[in-house]
Amino acid sequence: MKAIIPVAGVGSRLRPHTFSQPKVLLNVAGKPIIGHIMDKLIESGIDEAVIIVGYLGSKIEEYLTSNYSIKLTFVTQSEQLGLAHAVHMCRPNVLDDEPLFIILGDTIFDVDLMPVLGSSVSSLGVREVEDPRRFGVAVTEGDRIVRLVEKPEEPVSNLALVGLYFLHRAGTLFSSIEHIIANNIRTKGEFQLTDALQHMIDLGEPFSTFPVQGWYDCGKSETLLSTNEVLLHKNHQEKSLPGCIINPPVFIADSATVTNSIIGPNATIAENAVVKDSIIMNSIIGQKSQVSDIMLDRSIVGNNALVSAMGHELNIGDYSEIRMG
Repeated sequence: MKAIIPVAGVGSRLRPHTFSQPKVLLNVAGKPIIGHIMDKLIESGIDEAVIIVGYLGSKIEEYLTSNYSIKLTFVTQSEQLGLAHAVHMCRPNVLDDEPLFIILGDTIFDVDLMPVLGSSVSSLGVREVEDPRRFGVAVTEGDRIVRLVEKPEEPVSNLALVGLYFLHRAGTLFSSIEHIIANNIRTKGEFQLTDALQHMIDLGEPFSTFPVQGWYDCGKSETLLSTNEVLLHKNHQEKSLPGCIINPPVFIADSATVTNSIIGPNATIAENAVVKDSIIMNSIIGQKSQVSDIMLDRSIVGNNALVSAMGHELNIGDYSEIRMG
């Protein structure tokens, strides 16, 4: 089965990290965001993926082609006109009569997709939320969706769409996207996928929902750190290092060098990072970064950064250098 993964966004809420790195390549619990997504898709039977790239897309392409052997096609979205527009750019790579799975590129999820992908009915992943105004939402009657609303000002449902879409027949979706584009149907200035899906519902296409309890947001620094914590607890790595105290859960890459330090809880130390004489907790240290003589809590250090001397909380991007004291 084929999946479409849109990853063209600039990730402005994760700056400064996304000035030099696409959001989906940020490390969380030992691997890039897109790595978690790809592993789950392949485990679920996806054997081909169309990746919609834009900002720093060559880095995403390099990572995926170097680490995954499934068939990959890359489509460049040079102008961001909305999710529906992005998905429609993939039409030449998808057959009308084949099923299709779409997942947003910043959505790490934990759900059994096998029943979903084997269904003869299109379905959308949903999660109950307290404040649905940030999401598209689904209004249901029985086991069927009757209405979709993109980021409602007045809540009409608490079933939020969380970025997982299964289409039993791809061609129907593409026809509906073409309808909203041809008629310039925009919501909040963009061609929204929810509007295309609503058009399908209006034409009689049945849609059901499937619950997504394991849904982990990576869109902001604080949610990235929270997701890092959750995934570390789920995939705990036993680790011991001479001269160090390890407070699980942690991820410490085999190629990382850690000396005379206290690591954890909830700490990720990426490949080829160097940490010495430091306390690192609830934080992510990027590849090839050097951290010494410091205590970090709820901090994100990008790749190739140098951090030295005492401090408390940092949020610095790749190739940064900070010295305090």
